[in-house]
Amino acid sequence: MKKVLFLIPDLGVGGAEKVLVNLVNNMDKTKFDVTVLTIFNEGPNIGSLKKDVNYKFVFKKRFKGSTDIFKLFSPRFLYKWFVKGDYDIVVSYLEGPAARVISGCNNPQTKLISWVHLEQLTKRTGARSFRTYNEAKKCYNKFDLTVCVSQTVLENFVKLFDFKKPITVLYNTNETEQIFSKGQEPLDDPLFLQDEQTVKICGIGKIMPRKGYDKIARIHKRLLDEGIKQHVYILGKGPQQAEIEQYLKANKLEDSYTFLGYQQNLYKYVSKCDLFVCASLSEGFSTAATESLVLGVPVVTTLVSGMTEMLGENNEYGIITDNNEEALYQGIKKILTQPGLLEHYKKQAAIRGKNFSREKTVAAAEQMLLSL
Repeated sequence: MKKVLFLIPDLGVGGAEKVLVNLVNNMDKTKFDVTVLTIFNEGPNIGSLKKDVNYKFVFKKRFKGSTDIFKLFSPRFLYKWFVKGDYDIVVSYLEGPAARVISGCNNPQTKLISWVHLEQLTKRTGARSFRTYNEAKKCYNKFDLTVCVSQTVLENFVKLFDFKKPITVLYNTNETEQIFSKGQEPLDDPLFLQDEQTVKICGIGKIMPRKGYDKIARIHKRLLDEGIKQHVYILGKGPQQAEIEQYLKANKLEDSYTFLGYQQNLYKYVSKCDLFVCASLSEGFSTAATESLVLGVPVVTTLVSGMTEMLGENNEYGIITDNNEEALYQGIKKILTQPGLLEHYKKQAAIRGKNFSREKTVAAAEQMLLSL
């Protein structure tokens, strides 16, 4: 049996945190003794871990300036401090702080894996959690294998770090059967309007600038001004919400752009929407977009990592636009106004969603771990 440790900053509401829980919950426990270690004991996904997954944490709560404080210590010191015990495989499940810590392992019997989720386009972003770009490059080169969640993430990583060591792509694990089942649950939330004549658009994730919910608000207004009726629902929380709410209030949009907050079962909301929109500046392999396809909800997205692999080179399974506000506006307007197009992509979404089976992605991850 292989002893495997996954290190991640926390188990918050993000996509990477969710898909890690999905993966470890479904790994074969006759082959793997699995431990999840978080730097901070935070996030609702902690409660989703199954009992046969060991859970540990370093700090009870996140503290201000933690990333800068950690930089004061060497990776080797941090690894000794954070990771107790010996493991056959240790995995940094997110680029950045976790990767810096795991790179400090000096046990030659332990295999090291870096699991990269986000596009890293500049030396500045690649080195954000490290002392310098050169330190980041040195740390990442200590891993036996680097796993990326999409081909685009891989290509950007290789280019940024002039990377020559083993690297591969493994897609995220989604609880497809559970997603579909939870999507069928009834919805009685009074904030979710049941007006059959109004197109329901949803966005999912942390409300922060990178996710582009402010762009969706401005596009929403433009479409309303043109007589295209729709209601936007955002599932998530985050620091940019107050700023967007000010814009909504100033433009009298509070009744048609609704923040639903964090929902334990977001799938019963998404399944009853007509369209999912991803306005992100960057992604890895969008969990929210994948889940929408599983639920048969059409996707319009900016061109970010993973979307071409997910939706096809020629928009077979959804609409991909250039990564700017005007292009996204045109893409949303097109699917809402061109006769039959929304229904077409609803059918295509259902077809594509069947390809993201839990069994395939877990089996691929297990095979990778066993092959080291």
